[in-house]
Amino acid sequence: MRQVIIYPGEDGFWGAECPSLPGCISQGSSKEEAIENIREAIAVYIEALEEDHYALTATHT
Repeated sequence: MRQVIIYPGEDGFWGAECPSLPGCISQGSSKEEAIENIREAIAVYIEALEEDHYALTATHT
């Protein structure tokens, strides 16, 4: 499982990012939508890594 940071934006939207996947960010008009969107962004990010034959390792803190 990846850590995700959810935060309210100044524009009324909610931001979401996954620090362990650089550049993997999303947003939504509600907190729930931001969570749904970042889940999709993470899945697409990981799919792209696999297509490019990059190893994906789990990070534990």
